[in-house]
Amino acid sequence: MGVIAQLNYFWFNLFILFFCFSISSIYGSEDDCVYTVYVRTSSKIKAGTDSIISLTLYNANGYGIRINNLEDWGGLMGPGYNYFERGNLDIFSGRGPCLNGPICKMNLTSDGTGSGHGWYCNYVEVTVTGVHRECDQQNFKVEQWIATDHSPYQLTFIKDLCKKTKSGENLPLSGEDLPVSGENLPLSGEDLPVSGENLVVFDVAVM
Repeated sequence: MGVIAQLNYFWFNLFILFFCFSISSIYGSEDDCVYTVYVRTSSKIKAGTDSIISLTLYNANGYGIRINNLEDWGGLMGPGYNYFERGNLDIFSGRGPCLNGPICKMNLTSDGTGSGHGWYCNYVEVTVTGVHRECDQQNFKVEQWIATDHSPYQLTFIKDLCKKTKSGENLPLSGEDLPVSGENLPLSGEDLPVSGENLVVFDVAVM
């Protein structure tokens, strides 16, 4: 890593730390947390997308929050900005229910709409903070196409970094309908499957 890249990485992490302390000091609700999401789109040719991108975040106990449209929920890049374009580092932030434990699993989904829907994502980084809560940070490496016209030909990417539960099992996504705070919320046209133990996911409203 070059000197310039190291400096950029240092200032980026310093910004995250400052943001966490700032939000913790001014945020007034003990029931909600502030979620900040950083999404890096690759510089590959045609890596950008105009599709709607949704994100579901989980803790190790299977509780989570679902953001059905990242841009509408918490886009911070200003009016007229095109999100998820080639080479972008996009930042989103908004409030949602605090989860009991750090985030360790994500579901990143494209709805496949728009001209040139294919999207190559490098990574998603999430920070979470709230009143009387330490600032949690998790980086999810993606490094693959989320598209139907590029391998692996899927519109959903799942990354599970959770440690084994006491029963020795993870909570993978595959199989049955996901109960979402009293109702099923479809992602990319169909219900999100779950296997094993039921997961509880809270839908996050657009602020």
